Amino acid sequence: MKKIVLLMLAATAAATAWAAPRKLSILGDSYSTFLGCVQPEGNEVWYFPGDAPEKTDVTAPELTWWSIFARDNGYEIERNNSWSGATISNRGYNGEDYSHRSFTNRMSDLGNPDLIVVFGATNDFWAGVPLMPETAADPQPHAFYTFVPAMDYMLQQLPVLYPAAEVVFVLNDEITGPMREAIIAQCAARGVRCLELQGVEKRMGHPDAAGMREIAKQLGDFLK
Repeated sequence: MKKIVLLMLAATAAATAWAAPRKLSILGDSYSTFLGCVQPEGNEVWYFPGDAPEKTDVTAPELTWWSIFARDNGYEIERNNSWSGATISNRGYNGEDYSHRSFTNRMSDLGNPDLIVVFGATNDFWAGVPLMPETAADPQPHAFYTFVPAMDYMLQQLPVLYPAAEVVFVLNDEITGPMREAIIAQCAARGVRCLELQGVEKRMGHPDAAGMREIAKQLGDFLK
């Protein structure tokens, strides 16, 4: 009788573990923000409830790509460390120092995820961050103030920081030219899967509700 009870308990525990949702963490920029849904709380956001329709129709967290993806694919959000305007490198707009919000300086704060989605480089591209120290107009204080070294370091360190997690990079269809080529090559070299988004609808350069659904769908299909 005791043996039967133990077997039943083991079966129940196994079934519970099997049914538990996997944990998703996001390392992102404005595309992955929403007021009250990012950690740490001081991170700046782009999407707010009640935003004007000319800015966006993404006016609730349930309309974001990460919420839709998690719901449709059996994930729960572990941590959304996204920051509007963030660059992967330490360099930002108008040559400003963005190290306080850079991906490389936030990547250690993602909790204990099963899946990490890195959705970035858009601001590096828009801000015209130099690809390499050799291509910068002025000397940089560190190689991470240019894109390729910072990107490579991030891709190298994420599997070290989170050895049990799968890491996926999402590449915005806005990014073109040498930076796009560098991202694809670096992901391949580091063994990180890279989803190249296509046809994402946007307002003011940011995904609208239809674009969010499309991102969620493309990511879900990519991971199947």
